[in-house]
Amino acid sequence: MPGYVKTRLIPALGAEGAASLYTGLLKQTVESVVAADLAPVQLWCAPDSANAFFQRLASQYDLLLCDQSGTGLGERMHHAAGLALKASDAVLLMGADCPLLSGVHLAQALQWLMDGEDAVLGPAEDGGYVLLGLRQNSAALFEGMPWGSDQVLELTRRRLAGLGWRWQELEPLWDLDRPVDFERWRRQQHQ
Repeated sequence: MPGYVKTRLIPALGAEGAASLYTGLLKQTVESVVAADLAPVQLWCAPDSANAFFQRLASQYDLLLCDQSGTGLGERMHHAAGLALKASDAVLLMGADCPLLSGVHLAQALQWLMDGEDAVLGPAEDGGYVLLGLRQNSAALFEGMPWGSDQVLELTRRRLAGLGWRWQELEPLWDLDRPVDFERWRRQQHQ
């Protein structure tokens, strides 16, 4: 929805442009994850799964639509991870704004989790992360996190260590959050 997604790109793209970019990224991410065929795919939707775009994705791809629940990003991620872990041994949480995150990355993350790691991080170059894989859930990983800042990755590492969890990290990737990221993405599209 214009004005609600990719808000840091609105000054460069406008609300409609940022929403259109996000729509394309989400469709690309769904296609990539479903094509990897590694596990059941859930799409956690906001404000709810009744949105026509989400319904079209569900009719085109093998995925389950779920409504996000919680007041902030951390609460919503914690809730989604908790519900997914009731039905699975592991969960991979990811957004739709990292076009370089591939099925190879997802397979590696799942393999590490199946080999006994408690968590997997996919570091983002900007200090956040593009993927969080879990075999168990803890609110400590999500509460009071300065989402969107360059501190998220390091704080998550500290919190994982504080929980006594073992984890692995994928190679750092960049995500599409800021105007400079958009320009980088555009250059790659034209190569």
